[in-house]
Amino acid sequence: MANLPPSHYPDIGELGEDLVAQWLQSTGWIILHRRFSSRWGEIDIIAEYHRVTGKEQESRGEYPTPHSPLPTPHSLLAFVEVKTRSSGSWDAGGRSAITPEKQAKICRTAGMFLAQCPEKADYSCRFDVAIVYCQRISKNLTAVTASQEALATSSAAGYKFKLQEYILAAFDSSIDNG
Repeated sequence: MANLPPSHYPDIGELGEDLVAQWLQSTGWIILHRRFSSRWGEIDIIAEYHRVTGKEQESRGEYPTPHSPLPTPHSLLAFVEVKTRSSGSWDAGGRSAITPEKQAKICRTAGMFLAQCPEKADYSCRFDVAIVYCQRISKNLTAVTASQEALATSSAAGYKFKLQEYILAAFDSSIDNG
C-alpha cells in the first residue's frame, strides 16, 4: 500500500482544540480567537468570560447567570494552550512540552493580542492548559458528550478525544516590560 499524503490524515491538534473550544463555550465562555498568531508564536484559544457579582445582579434585579452580555470590571481573558496526545505519550500528556520558553512565547503573544485589542487591556488574564487524550477508533462519530472520567469527550475522523484535565492559571505571565 502506498503512503498517503499528509493532507489525508486529520489534524489531531485542531480536533483537540475543537473539543476544548466547545467545552469552554458550554461553560459560558466566548471564544474570541483560535490559533492567534504573532511573530512570537501562537495561542491555541483566546476566550472571554464576564463575571457578574451577586451585589451587581441584586442592584439590577437579575438572577445569577454564567456571564453578562456587556464587559464589566470582572471580565476575564483566558489564553489557553491545548495539548492533544495519545495515551502513553512520552511528555506527560503534553505537560512537559510547556517549557519556560514556550510559556514566554505565549505570554509575548498574549501581549500582542492585548495591544491589538486595547479595550480588553484592563481585563484579568490567566494562562490555562488543556490536556486532551486521543485514541484511534473504528467509528466516525462527531458528537460531544459529557463523561464522568473526562470533562468532555468527542469523536471525529476515526479518533476519540477526551478533555482529561483543564489546568486553571497553569503558569504566570513572564512578559518583561523593560
